[in-house]
Amino acid sequence: MALTVLHGALTDIGRRRPHNEDCYCADAALGLYAVCDGMGGTQAGEVASSLAVETLHRHIRDASRNEQLPLIGPGFPRHSPRTNRLASAVRAANLAVYEAASQTAEWSGMGTTVVAIWIEGTSASVAHVGDSRLYLIRRETIRVLTSDHSWVAEQVQFGFMTEADAERSPRRHMLTRALGVTPHVDVTVGEFALHPGDLLVLCSDGLTSDVRPATILGAMTETLDMSVAAHRLIALANEAGGDDNITVVTLAIRETGEATWWHRLRQRIAG
Repeated sequence: MALTVLHGALTDIGRRRPHNEDCYCADAALGLYAVCDGMGGTQAGEVASSLAVETLHRHIRDASRNEQLPLIGPGFPRHSPRTNRLASAVRAANLAVYEAASQTAEWSGMGTTVVAIWIEGTSASVAHVGDSRLYLIRRETIRVLTSDHSWVAEQVQFGFMTEADAERSPRRHMLTRALGVTPHVDVTVGEFALHPGDLLVLCSDGLTSDVRPATILGAMTETLDMSVAAHRLIALANEAGGDDNITVVTLAIRETGEATWWHRLRQRIAG
């Protein structure tokens, strides 16, 4: 069974931040999609997120051309070569941000989150660091496939805090892991099989801080157009306050014939 990925992607400054420190990648040819949410003084967060996306993208592109490209860091024996390659790309991004921060005084202390998915056929590899998330919508049910690397998430995990308390905590944005803070980073990876009809959302916490999963589910399932879905999610986050930058990458997994039909329909409507 051949599958095709349709996508939409959008980033927005929100309503309260002076500049946008988010960045994303949506390379349909490579099957690579990623969201990074930068942090740091002045505009260092913007530098960190864009550098991470650029390095991640380049590493995967180079590896696609040269399968002998060395992996960076330890491997995950239970996971596929592609998942290990994606983890290597995240480690390359971490090192690039760390070295840039070490060499430029005004960038000192900058960092970024990352969530990335690399798709080939019916297989998806995932890697993430920080609190940017990946959601899977399947059979009208939404679930998060990533676990936030944050202080409140750890408190909830160990039973010291409820989900409701975590949402109200002034420490809810305090990360326990981020790219660029140290020369080595602990990357969380996973992989899963894709099914026709699956919908995926990669997003920064500018969306998830104020927009509930049920609302994300509704926005994703009320349209077949992933660009429309991305715009709707951004609008929902801004309507809820827009306290942070918001970035979303929306993906729809279709059987190839169905995707071709939808592409032609869009062209007719646009024409």
